[in-house]
Amino acid sequence: MKCPNCGAEMKEGRLYCENCGEDIHIVPDFEPELERNIEQSLGHILDDVGQQEPSERKDKEADAGAKQGSLSGRLRPLAGWVGMGLLVLLLIAGGVRIFQYYSSDYQAERARKATVAGQYERAIRYYNRAMELDRLNVDLMLELADVYFLKNDKTEYEFWLQRIVEDPKTDAEQLSSAYGKLIALYRAKEDYQTINDMLLTCESESIRTTYQSYLAQMPQFSVPAGDYDEVKALKITVTGKGNIYYTLDGSVPDERDEHYTTPILLENGDYKVQAIFVNENGVVSEVADATYHIHVEELEPPLLNVDGGVYDTPVLITVVNDTEDVYYTTDGTVPTMDSAQYTEPIPMPLGVSTFQFARLETGRSSVVVERVFTFELDTDVTPEKAVDKVRKHALDTGKIRDDSGHFEDSEACYQYQYLYVIDINDINAFYVVAEVFVDAQGVAARTGNYYAVNAYSGYFYRLQIEDGGYQLSEL
Repeated sequence: MKCPNCGAEMKEGRLYCENCGEDIHIVPDFEPELERNIEQSLGHILDDVGQQEPSERKDKEADAGAKQGSLSGRLRPLAGWVGMGLLVLLLIAGGVRIFQYYSSDYQAERARKATVAGQYERAIRYYNRAMELDRLNVDLMLELADVYFLKNDKTEYEFWLQRIVEDPKTDAEQLSSAYGKLIALYRAKEDYQTINDMLLTCESESIRTTYQSYLAQMPQFSVPAGDYDEVKALKITVTGKGNIYYTLDGSVPDERDEHYTTPILLENGDYKVQAIFVNENGVVSEVADATYHIHVEELEPPLLNVDGGVYDTPVLITVVNDTEDVYYTTDGTVPTMDSAQYTEPIPMPLGVSTFQFARLETGRSSVVVERVFTFELDTDVTPEKAVDKVRKHALDTGKIRDDSGHFEDSEACYQYQYLYVIDINDINAFYVVAEVFVDAQGVAARTGNYYAVNAYSGYFYRLQIEDGGYQLSEL
């Protein structure tokens, strides 16, 4: 191996030349270029030397000439090491830049800083790059959606939230956040139909429960469709605030149809029930429907002791078979379980009356029995005259002080009321008059004092009524 400085042969393994004393260094291929750069940077030193005295300059030139070879030899390896250092720095800087470009965390952090600075377009670019690198990160999508919200781009905001809702990688917390933001967006636009449709497809029971007030769920029927041999009380239920509307003839209901408030009694017959729910935001549910066939054996109808017709003497209308669960009306309307219940014989009213009787149980009914009666008495003593006689007696005895029935300095009073006409003790036709106490607030109640006025003679008695029996006593 020859010395690169003086050309003398060197022993193997030596790191310096024994001839010229120069250290030996191995440098890269670009060493001459680095040497030129260094020499140029030192050029001003040589210029200064040119400005010195001639004698000094000659001496220095001589010294420089002697040392030039040594300086050049020593600068050459130094330049090599500087070049390698610069190369390493460039490689490190390039590596950092490459790492940053391919780091999702770095891109996301730059995006967040840009968002805080209000640089939304730059933030969007960084978020898009971050999501290219980490396609599983739903949090990045949520953050990007928020940037579009800040940018007031509601279209992209909605787009990204919808992507999050549909993404199978979205966890429960992220899903709840996305639904909450979407619902707030649609609520601001009063687009309640979209909220309803979105929630109906949501598989999270927790989210559906949280926002159930926005749902218009299809009504549920308490009785499955089918054939039944008993009357059914059909309940229609739904979760949420609003109204249920229904039809029984198979037509599609709307808000003009029957408003459901109480269970529907399905008695004998065929029904095709359809129902909808309209929530408080006006959103209409899907139609619920069911078909029912009800066939129930009817109850035995009441049997009466009298037929309809004209009567001129008092008659007690009596049910002669089982009296349990018998209801009646006197105005021609069909009896219900809210009508008067038969418990004892009923005195036939004066004038024309239409009685209807039926045996009723929950969900079951007999045939309705109707009777029309005309009852008149051939007498000048009317029920009104009978009441006047009793009132006059109360005045005469000092029980009351005026025709209005007052008995002291208060608004309370006694009044007298005609009830009906009956036979008593085989004596034909007595008008029964009851005494009624009316307090200062106008609340009326019978006192338990009764009077019987003969319909033909006008003579009257005190009347005792006990266990359906009548007893006359002189006043």
